[in-house]
Amino acid sequence: MTVPPEELRSAADFPPTTRERWRELALGVLRKSGVEAGSPEEALASLTYDGVTIAPLYDASDLPDDPGLPGAAPYVRGARPEGGSWEVRQRHEVADPEAVLADLENGVTSLWLALEPEDLPRVLDRVHLELISITLDAGERTREAAEALFAVAEGKRAAAGRLRAPGESASAGSAGTADGRGGGGPAGERGPGELAGNLGADPLRDPRTAIDLARRCVADLPGLRAVVVDGTPYHDAGGSDAEELGCSVAAGVAALRILTGAGLGVDEAFGQLEFRYAATADQFLTIAKLRAARRLWARVAEVCGAGTSGRGAGQRQHAVTGSAMMTARDPWVNMLRTTLACFAAGTGGADAVTVQPFDARLGLPDAFARRIARNTHALLVEEAGVARVIDPAGGSWYVERLTEELAEKAWEWFQEIERAGGMAAALESGLVAGRLAATWERRSENIAHRRDPITGVSEFPDLAERVPVRQARPGRAGGVRYAQEFEALRDLADAQESRPKVFLATIGPVAAHTARASFAANLFQSGGIATVTAAPPGPGADPAAVAAAPGVDPGRIAAAFAASGAEVACLCSSDRLYGEHAEAVAAALRQAGARKVWLAGKGEFAGVDANLYAGCDALGVLRTTFDDLGVAR
Repeated sequence: MTVPPEELRSAADFPPTTRERWRELALGVLRKSGVEAGSPEEALASLTYDGVTIAPLYDASDLPDDPGLPGAAPYVRGARPEGGSWEVRQRHEVADPEAVLADLENGVTSLWLALEPEDLPRVLDRVHLELISITLDAGERTREAAEALFAVAEGKRAAAGRLRAPGESASAGSAGTADGRGGGGPAGERGPGELAGNLGADPLRDPRTAIDLARRCVADLPGLRAVVVDGTPYHDAGGSDAEELGCSVAAGVAALRILTGAGLGVDEAFGQLEFRYAATADQFLTIAKLRAARRLWARVAEVCGAGTSGRGAGQRQHAVTGSAMMTARDPWVNMLRTTLACFAAGTGGADAVTVQPFDARLGLPDAFARRIARNTHALLVEEAGVARVIDPAGGSWYVERLTEELAEKAWEWFQEIERAGGMAAALESGLVAGRLAATWERRSENIAHRRDPITGVSEFPDLAERVPVRQARPGRAGGVRYAQEFEALRDLADAQESRPKVFLATIGPVAAHTARASFAANLFQSGGIATVTAAPPGPGADPAAVAAAPGVDPGRIAAAFAASGAEVACLCSSDRLYGEHAEAVAAALRQAGARKVWLAGKGEFAGVDANLYAGCDALGVLRTTFDDLGVAR
């Protein structure tokens, strides 16, 4: 349809929008919904686990101070002025050369190797080290792994030297930029066998190894860093975003003290650190966390007198899709979680990103899961174009304010750790563990009440799912899992000879009971408990009774309950029909042998033991039901 020119309106033709006008309209809607509040901000705002308020509306007045430009202090907008894509860093925990090569041939540009030192020569035999970066994760064997990597690189350099033609240069390129970057990809333009990446030393656990490797990197290996400051264990313990940030900054400062105390210059020490953070499906908090981390570290650099250019300028970040959010049940949903997390990590400016395979909670990932993980990067970079814009979140009133407030909370926590004597003392005294445990307790409470829903587990579970079987992962993964309590009940239900079940006593027509029956079924099934429902009245039912209140026949409902073999029942209907029939149906169910009668909704009725409702303690309901059914926990 063609719109006449006289009817076309520009933005200037519309009345200006103001926060006051929005408040007026929002309050009107809230009051119609029965919500009484002094302001819409009060009614619609939410709090993060750090006490940061997420407001329902932001405008230009929420912008903090100028965050600077990309590549310039305080590096909120990224440490790289040119922008560009991140390193696609895939983790390998098994010495499988073919899996490593498959990754490198299909988009992976960086390897994260959690392998034994003696396996490195075989795994890297056919790998062109000058085309990628390598991060080691060898724990107590970090020194051995580093020496093994050096030996592999030296062997490749020697082999290249033997094969070059007379008069040809011994090196195919320069050693790369100071941070391991260059025009040819994440590892820079380097000669055969020349290394870029991180050796994975932990100064708090093994200061001698960290010092020795840092010295070697400074003297001879400009493409390598020696130290990883890993914030993910604090996240995996159930901690908040600001707690992860504060702990990482405190650990980074502790590492600086160790390195400079051993004789490294301030800039040299800063240049040896890479930080690792968890990226989650909460995309805005992840974006803000990575931006805040760079701001915090820039402040540390300023106080320490670090230079504003070169390798130590700006925090180098490796983002890993968080382990705590991953589920073993309905693991396919993990693809959605990790896609959101990867998007947030890239948008937040991470230098390298690791997407955990969707089956990570089931054991070692298979080839398909690794393919999906690396293709997640490709889809976001090549198809969605996430890397085409430098700092795509920059200028967002919401993101800029969230970044600032998260940085403030993290800095307060960092200062508390410093007042306690630094990171080592805070860990030893239990200060850090106690703070993380308190946050995990609050988070667990929200998960139990399904205020923090977990799709495929606490919400929309599939009792008929066939969970893929994977080879067991060597060792045990540490940390908490958000889904662990619900999944433990699912495992318990699956282990029974006959699956526990609850009868849903639907009262009245479908329109009256469907919503609450679906709610109750969803809740019980989240613990692996099956639900069965009475069939609607058949052709022989009294037409007048069906027309008046279809299906409301306590005797028929009780007979269906007895035939189901269930021992626990739950009434499901509307408030009006509860008032008319709940007590009669509950009495009939009791007479038919029901051990317990629940009611989906609120309200007290004779014969009803307890209620299910939005925000109730779902885990408590499930555990009680297992006890009522005689299932030992």
